[in-house]
Amino acid sequence: MTDDKLEDLLAQLTLEEKIDMIHGSELFSTKGVERLGIPPFKTSDGPRGVRKDFKPDRWEDIGLSYDFVSYLPCNTALAATWNRGLAHETGKLLGKEARGRGKDMILAPGINIMRTPLCGRSFEYMGEDPYLTSELAAPFVRGIEENDVAACVKHYALNNQETRRMDVDVKVSERALREIYLPAFKAAVQKGGTKGIMGAYNRYHGTHCCHNKELIDDILRGEWGFDGIVVSDWGGVHDTKEALMSGIDMEMSVTDNFDGYYLAKPLLEMAQSGEPDMEIVQEQVDKKVRHILHVMNELHMLDGERKAGSYNDYRDKEALRQTARESVVLLKNEKNLLPLDRSRVKKLLIIGENANRQHAPGGGSAEIKALYEITPLLGFHMLLGGNTQIVYKPGYYNNDLGNIWADTSQSAENGQAKSLEGQLKKEQTQDAEYRAAMNAKYRREALAAATDADAVICVGGLTHDYDTEGRDRESMKLPYEQDTLISELLDIRPDAVIVLQLGSPVDMSRWLDKADSLVCAWYGGMEGGYALAETIFGDNNPSGHLPETFPLSEEDCPAAALGEFPGEDSVTYGEDIFVGYRYYDTYQVGTAFPFGYGLSYTDFVMTGLRGDVVYGADGDFYVNVSFCVSNTGSRAGYAVPQLYVEDKRPKIKKAAKELKGFEKLYVEAGETKTVTMTLDKSAFCYYSEERHDFVCDAGSYMLLLAKDAEDVTDLAEIEITA
Repeated sequence: MTDDKLEDLLAQLTLEEKIDMIHGSELFSTKGVERLGIPPFKTSDGPRGVRKDFKPDRWEDIGLSYDFVSYLPCNTALAATWNRGLAHETGKLLGKEARGRGKDMILAPGINIMRTPLCGRSFEYMGEDPYLTSELAAPFVRGIEENDVAACVKHYALNNQETRRMDVDVKVSERALREIYLPAFKAAVQKGGTKGIMGAYNRYHGTHCCHNKELIDDILRGEWGFDGIVVSDWGGVHDTKEALMSGIDMEMSVTDNFDGYYLAKPLLEMAQSGEPDMEIVQEQVDKKVRHILHVMNELHMLDGERKAGSYNDYRDKEALRQTARESVVLLKNEKNLLPLDRSRVKKLLIIGENANRQHAPGGGSAEIKALYEITPLLGFHMLLGGNTQIVYKPGYYNNDLGNIWADTSQSAENGQAKSLEGQLKKEQTQDAEYRAAMNAKYRREALAAATDADAVICVGGLTHDYDTEGRDRESMKLPYEQDTLISELLDIRPDAVIVLQLGSPVDMSRWLDKADSLVCAWYGGMEGGYALAETIFGDNNPSGHLPETFPLSEEDCPAAALGEFPGEDSVTYGEDIFVGYRYYDTYQVGTAFPFGYGLSYTDFVMTGLRGDVVYGADGDFYVNVSFCVSNTGSRAGYAVPQLYVEDKRPKIKKAAKELKGFEKLYVEAGETKTVTMTLDKSAFCYYSEERHDFVCDAGSYMLLLAKDAEDVTDLAEIEITA
């Protein structure tokens, strides 16, 4: 449909019909206009898959079997692959399943920066670095939208904590906003072409993000040229006039009083009152409906030529398994105990409640009604078969509080489930002596079983009791007395393989020095347990790299050391641009494992770094970079060379170095490959608050070729004169 025809369609709509299109008429849908052939606009949660269906006006699932779907690795796991191609394939699968379920918009991906590991929704995001997040978010969005489904990139912007998330006012410098917290959103718009953006709950400069004119009108629409739909987070609109006069297009919420939403009957009554003038109301409403019709047209919702999509296609499962494989991060392998030799493991002891736990149903709005989920315990059984005796001991007591969030009543005031609050109170009043006794019993049984096993694997970490929407973690410590279990286990079985399933960093200081073998497995999706088993027994050569720093403790985190977290009415980002490795590197703070870190079962040498500056006729420039990657080990594997930039004589304070390039490439044993990259001018820019723009200073810059943020293998100096 042409733009002229869309304008004709818009002109035929009454004000009442237009208002019906810009607010929820169900929990996940707006109202259509049947007489003009305009369908309802249907959305679904979905960072890890398409969420189950709820009844139109109640947080009560429909109780039928058609909404089982594929369960994708969490976004942190996807980021750990450092693989743009897998990001695209994962997005394509998500979009295909969303369309197959009849959705018009999937509320994904989540791309907020991990300012602190304690943020409850860190598992939904892609780590701490704006460049890495940008490079993965853009292909993820493109993959989704190949299926005639709109992505909805969230949460715009500065939603970096769950504590007081509905009203906390974020105080951040303009430079940090532009350099750290906005680049991934800009990439999703300008490189990914996203058709949807979700506003965040929190405030910025005192105004809620869902009707913040600076964020939406000035930056998103004005500077970046976004012409898609801006949808509120559910319950994120707080004022009718502010929402009317800003660039928000669609108000959604968590309550069933749909006519009472700010952009519903209150807006109509405001128009009828004459304040503001009816002409202004019509103009603003038309802008919103025009964006909605434009996206509907792009998705072929108005012409009947739309893709149908599908879901639970077994041909897609290999892509999910490959993503899970490439997400696994080998953190320690000091005595080369891994991979285990299955021919020598006749009796395998698996310890840890996480080995037997399914994570798909938890985490808040990221919950998934998974068609299946291969747990680690199931994955080891599947891989090893009947010649290995597998003994399982839970090792620690988990009272299974988790995997509960917002199925039923939600508070319009704070957007959190009352049922969750009740469960938390119940957990807090449980008998502490009983929990301690159960932990002691399970730990005693696990340690006794460890004495005669050929190999011991302990699968611990976090659950969605802790990695969850609605609340932040209070500490980086492992829950359920796992530190005691792991420490005592390593005392009697120093060869035990420690596996952590989680979505955000934890404090390992109590036992890290004792562990020779340590694996980070994340929430790996429906194929995650099998991918983990393949990695432990060598069928998969690990190639995951950390998308976020693992600090020694929460006290070391920049948000705690230089800024505030979580704050009260407001939170000050005193660390400014020094988020993640930018802080640890610049301020020389030790870490458990640095950003970008990951081991392999083979060895890579990265050398021969060269950078050549090329100037254009317009005075602009780019830098051609080349280097060699050699596999000096005995088996093929994926290398992840990382390219950082250092300003040798900065005119303002900068991080010691910043990631500006990376590749993931498969290299055979004994093979050497040449890698080329091109860095444009933006790789050497910083944001000037005086000029309100990005600036590149002439001078000397170092290109740093590295295996991670702390392991630089080669460097080259370049001179920029423009």
